[in-house]
Amino acid sequence: MSRVGKMPVTIPAGVDVSIKDDQISVKGAGGTLQLAGNALVDVVLDAGVMKFAPANESREANAMSGTMRQLVNNMVIGVSKGFEKKLSLVGVGYKAQAQGSKLSLNVGYSHPVNKEMPAGITVQTASPTEILIKGADRQRVGQVAAEIRAIRPPEPYKGKGIRYVDEKITIKETKKK
Repeated sequence: MSRVGKMPVTIPAGVDVSIKDDQISVKGAGGTLQLAGNALVDVVLDAGVMKFAPANESREANAMSGTMRQLVNNMVIGVSKGFEKKLSLVGVGYKAQAQGSKLSLNVGYSHPVNKEMPAGITVQTASPTEILIKGADRQRVGQVAAEIRAIRPPEPYKGKGIRYVDEKITIKETKKK
């Protein structure tokens, strides 16, 4: 059995989990998240602990039990604490400004780039060169951060562009004659 799938998910106080019609729903202070169930995984909820077991002895069921466990664990953490990604802008004149659910970026193009945030995702700019993306759904937070980074990815010669705060850019040496 999957090592990840063997570990139970403990449900903290203030988080409500319900399983109905092959649908797992997690509700908490950060919102409500839903996940479609899988026929290869048996889910048991009792006394604030969720356990996941493969429905049969197949390799796919074993792998899916670990996957489902981690997805539900991320949902529980998301509605209780939330997830965040930090981006930084590196370059002369590069700046970001958040207005409500919109993000306006000036990153070296002839025009500002405007990005609308999807529902459930909030964006903040502590300084003009820092972007903070928050939300309950880990996958959506990461996807929005990747889309913003893709507007101007860091280039390898000077390192200018939008990068994750913990990202390490390897700078190439310029061509010599």
